[in-house]
Amino acid sequence: MTPPRVLTVAGSDSGGGAGVQADLKTMLALGTHGMSVITAVTAQNSLGVQGAWELPVEAVRAQYRSVVDDIGVQAVKTGMLSSAALVEAVAELIAGTDAPVVVDPVGVSKHGDPLLAASALDSVRTALLPAATVATPNLDEVAQLTGVRVGSERELGRAAAAVLAYGPRWVLIKGGHLPGDAVDLLTDGSEEHWLRAPRHDNRHTHGTGCTLASAIAAQLAKGETVPEAVAAAKEYVTGAIVSGFALGGGIGPVDHGWRLTRRDTPGG
Repeated sequence: MTPPRVLTVAGSDSGGGAGVQADLKTMLALGTHGMSVITAVTAQNSLGVQGAWELPVEAVRAQYRSVVDDIGVQAVKTGMLSSAALVEAVAELIAGTDAPVVVDPVGVSKHGDPLLAASALDSVRTALLPAATVATPNLDEVAQLTGVRVGSERELGRAAAAVLAYGPRWVLIKGGHLPGDAVDLLTDGSEEHWLRAPRHDNRHTHGTGCTLASAIAAQLAKGETVPEAVAAAKEYVTGAIVSGFALGGGIGPVDHGWRLTRRDTPGG
């Protein structure tokens, strides 16, 4: 049987911890067939992003049409879209695709390197977010997009309302930058789902945002509801963070294959 098909539209991470590489690993780990549209190529490692080169809009559009028109998709995930032209082109493509869309509005890398031009912010607000089934901003991206700054868990609802005002059906506000437990808020404006996980003392967390958004897309492709998909994705990412490992001289990646390599038996 053909597995559910999931398409990532994102930038490449040469270090393999985030971007398209993380997306495809996540999709495979969760039992789906991952496909890709490369939007940019980065020179990237555990220390940061040393360079980024955006692909032409026509190359992005051709990749997307090639996959969707022949193979088809059950879900789409978007990541790094560095310019207004790319954001608008991808928004147009996903709006015409009959599949749920997870938008990860990537603004900066784990190391603080900018991955989205300031001139593209309006396009994200007016074109990309309205096409999203689920948007998954972290607190820095919420501030970048809405001006709302969150300093405590009780302010997550205000952040969610500010993002929902731009039109996504659901928003997942990721509160991982707050102290205490890792708490996220999923809401469509009428119902709320609070997702909590213990904070683990592991600095090797490169790729968490990409991995979470891809995991949500994979679960949606398998037919789960948005709340079900987000809860399952949160569980998967938490395990990947626990198993994150050192790589190079900086921040290592989460372990996308943790369920395949974990040993539950004593001495295993």
